[in-house]
Amino acid sequence: MDNAIVLDGVKHTLNDQPFFRGLSVQLSEKRIGLIGRNGSGKSTLARMISGLIEPEAGQVRVHGVDIAKDRKNAIRTIGLIFQNPDHQIIFPTVEEEIAFGLESLSGDRKSARIKARDFLQSFGRLDWAERGTFTLSQGQRHLVCLMAVLAMEPKTVLLDEPFAGLDWPTTRRLYRWLDALDQQVVLVTHDIDHLESYDRIIWLEKGQLVGDGTPAEILPAYREQMERLVFTDDEVLGAGLPSVMEDHG
Repeated sequence: MDNAIVLDGVKHTLNDQPFFRGLSVQLSEKRIGLIGRNGSGKSTLARMISGLIEPEAGQVRVHGVDIAKDRKNAIRTIGLIFQNPDHQIIFPTVEEEIAFGLESLSGDRKSARIKARDFLQSFGRLDWAERGTFTLSQGQRHLVCLMAVLAMEPKTVLLDEPFAGLDWPTTRRLYRWLDALDQQVVLVTHDIDHLESYDRIIWLEKGQLVGDGTPAEILPAYREQMERLVFTDDEVLGAGLPSVMEDHG
């Protein structure tokens, strides 16, 4: 499908153990949430969809583009925003950061700088053009990452726990930016309350697809499972809370 993210028989090994075992799914909805516990494979899958990891078998195509092999068209097709903006920002000023992707598309530095300023102005942030990227707050740096990705006009924007550690007002403001986008959005998050309005939810556990449907179909079951784990022995956290805590908590 040329209007969807398509994973076809994807296999991947993690820590010398089979992880994805022939994962196949088509994602054409405009708003998709990707959920699961830590270690479930969310970030691995996000990087695979973005072309940063190539599957050992099978294929990943995003809007008809083989993301891992066709890097030229990949940057026009999908943009990835990491959890930590400091892992993404590489240039000293905001204008340079946004112009970098544009220059890689056009090969014209002057044109890229002009477009970067035009883009900043469209966001009401032209005054940021000459600001040092690391003089900005974390929330502002997240917005710079979002603007840098959107400036290249990708068809899909994929965000991997993008607002972890931000305060509530900053998070809500950035979510408002996301919700207004025309692009397809895939959001990896533990903030499942925000996913209530999404079109589709994908639930991963240990590399396996255990839930796939609407928020009304998936989120209640996910919440119930996560609550149950609070009182269950866990290989990472150890013994669950004693039943007396459940009775009085």
